[in-house]
Amino acid sequence: MSDQPPVASRESRAQVRQMLLIGAVASAVGIALALLIDWFPVPASEQAGPIDTLWDVLLIASVPVFVLVETIVLYCAIKFRMKPGEELKDGPPIHGNTKLEIIWTAIPAILLVALCTYAYVVLTDIEKAEANSMQVRVVGEQFTWTFYYRGENGDEIASPQLYLPANTPVNFTVQSKDVIHDFWVPSFRMKIDAVPGIDTHVRVTTTGRIDEYPVVCAELCGLGHSTMRQSAHVMSREDFDAKLEELANPPEQGGGGGEAAAERPTARPCSPTPRSRRRAARATRWPTPARPGPRARTSTTSWATSARSRSGSRSSIPTRRSRRASSRTSCRATVTVCPRNRWTRWSSI
Repeated sequence: MSDQPPVASRESRAQVRQMLLIGAVASAVGIALALLIDWFPVPASEQAGPIDTLWDVLLIASVPVFVLVETIVLYCAIKFRMKPGEELKDGPPIHGNTKLEIIWTAIPAILLVALCTYAYVVLTDIEKAEANSMQVRVVGEQFTWTFYYRGENGDEIASPQLYLPANTPVNFTVQSKDVIHDFWVPSFRMKIDAVPGIDTHVRVTTTGRIDEYPVVCAELCGLGHSTMRQSAHVMSREDFDAKLEELANPPEQGGGGGEAAAERPTARPCSPTPRSRRRAARATRWPTPARPGPRARTSTTSWATSARSRSGSRSSIPTRRSRRASSRTSCRATVTVCPRNRWTRWSSI
């Protein structure tokens, strides 16, 4: 008896080693490509760093699992594919491998628990409230954002754009007037839903990077969802105080114009729909005492009314002579036919 393993067993182990090698190389290439891609815009808040690191950790953990699963699937599809003449054959009965089942159940469970724990720690850390946070109320509606600041006298100051001082913790109270929106500044990495009737909160600490960043709605809220965009302006504390003073005292109240007046949104006339155009055209043609209608074609008709006898019985059918005689005293009506419209207007004469 030879102590060497069977040829089939040696081939199987060689194929497993080959799969592991291919999987390791593919995983390394996939992780390198995933980390080289710029998934997010330039960070502009202190919360962006931990969130970007969490994203990278998730990529590093997900790519090898994906590659391993796809490698096994492709190997099984090639190795154990059906050959010509085997359409009616069944596969050999194989008993489950207890050790393998424990391994492929324990490893994913441990991996998921570790990732969830790390994500919870990051989320708890970035949502910590600070005592000196600046309060900003954000109100979403179809299809715009309005930002409210608290002035020195306690009154709210409204702004169509978001202005924030650099290196300052900000607490946003997000509200909605109509439907569900989602307040999101991609450079801040933080987002929160704006739900009607509910106040939601999100905290952000701006960095010293002075720039302009887009504010978007990340929830499909209607036909104008794609146009629901404003800008977040991160500026120095002196410029922010000057801008807040300008918003509190608009130049046009003192007889001037300026940038603030140009920034405020103006009402844009809606383009008329075919139905509204038809209504407007009908209103111009409708005859009124102040505006007589167009010249109409008139025709006069007459008819004889049947009379009841004092006893309550109906009179007999009138003859031609009686109809001709009664036409002299019959009621007359004028039928007015308005052009380009199918309705009639009756007026007694």
